Amino acid sequence: MTEDRDNTSETEQRLLMLIDDEPAQSRLITALAAREGWRTLVVRDAETAIATLGTRQGMQLGAVILDQWVPGDDACSLIADLRARRPAMPILMLTTSASPLLAVEAMRAGATDYLIKPVAPDRLMTALRSSTTREPPRDELQPMTEKMPSTPDFEAMIGAAPAFRTALAIAAKAARGNGVMLVEGETGTGKELLVRAIHAASQRSKMPLRIVNAGSTPANSIESALFGHEKGAFPGAFDRQMGAIQYCDGATLVIDEIDRLPVSVQARLAEFITLGSCRPIGARHSFRVDVRLIVASNYPLKELVDHADFLPELYAAITATTLVLPPLRARSGDIPALARHFLARIGEQPGLRPLGITAGALALLGAYDWPGNVRQLQAVLFRAAVFCDGDALTADDFPQLSSMITAEPHVAGSMAHESAGVMLFTADGNLRPLEDIEADVIRLAIGHYRGRMTEVARRLGIGRSTLYRKLSDLGIDNAA
Repeated sequence: MTEDRDNTSETEQRLLMLIDDEPAQSRLITALAAREGWRTLVVRDAETAIATLGTRQGMQLGAVILDQWVPGDDACSLIADLRARRPAMPILMLTTSASPLLAVEAMRAGATDYLIKPVAPDRLMTALRSSTTREPPRDELQPMTEKMPSTPDFEAMIGAAPAFRTALAIAAKAARGNGVMLVEGETGTGKELLVRAIHAASQRSKMPLRIVNAGSTPANSIESALFGHEKGAFPGAFDRQMGAIQYCDGATLVIDEIDRLPVSVQARLAEFITLGSCRPIGARHSFRVDVRLIVASNYPLKELVDHADFLPELYAAITATTLVLPPLRARSGDIPALARHFLARIGEQPGLRPLGITAGALALLGAYDWPGNVRQLQAVLFRAAVFCDGDALTADDFPQLSSMITAEPHVAGSMAHESAGVMLFTADGNLRPLEDIEADVIRLAIGHYRGRMTEVARRLGIGRSTLYRKLSDLGIDNAA
């Protein structure tokens, strides 16, 4: 009976094929995938992978992860071959390269997602989860989109929503000081961009900025990462290590995901903030350092304090200046400006070109709640830009969003008529000249009313003589 139950459980698991010849990485991915309910089949070369598709196990595959190192320069060819044989199967590529051009080539070949090695466990599991759901991936293409050049200042923070502008105003004022700052906001709201803008506007802008992520650093080593340790301080401490706090003496230290900091380390950090002195693990004496500390959290820390998951003394020490970045769903009016800004930057990447975006596409983007926030919007635009053949993105370029959203009447109407839209902005996000917009409107009206000039003039609210004068001035053919 036990054996039968085990077999049933195994067959109910989803099957993942991992094309990888690195044993250590294969074991890690196999273990991580198991957390999401996947059973992993490891193959070590491209030929075996293709042959496996025709086997009984191959027919049960739910997804493929491909390490680019295995086929090398032929990775995109292998992806295309896999996609041709299994059109609906998610294909994720692992690579050490953050090249936008490689990302573009992989996606055009059929890759579903693109992961930079060493891939964080949460990132891998999110990618696997997203690959088998209808929801657009939250962190898709994050490495490429975040590596696109940007100016680390407040001018690069796009948005006019009151809550967003309030946070920026507080940040700009506090940047001139040296006190501890707390930045709260959901994942993807732009906390790192804001932190870099604060550093760039501070008196320490010429000094280093170091970011330590408490969530991705193992719990048993985060204390050493922050405070350092002496040789022999604990098993495995073969050499003395300088901690981030000492490294940032005179500079700026950011502790991201401070909500995931172990309680024991929270106590040490609170003591450091209060006393201004740091003692490495195993050291007999502490020393004073001058560090500008900025901490960030994906969750409201007050709620964690209320549930005894965060030390009140540390909370008191870091909240003298608190900034809260609102989620994108709370500032949907900023989506058009953000979309145009991102498309201008995306268009500068190798293999891509500047694109506009229609009103219907913007209406669709505005109807989605963006659980991954600004980061997810940027990634979705990147993917759409890769596959767009026209000069502007339309609602058709976002099939996943279209299939998920039951648009409200005004959204549906906007998307239904987007083919008759007029572009108001250039690819770099600036307004087009009024003369160009007017010419497009007149051409649209002539086409819509099939050359019936009396009707065109009436609908435009001008006389026939005025219409013909404009046609002459703008160089428009009556048959446009």
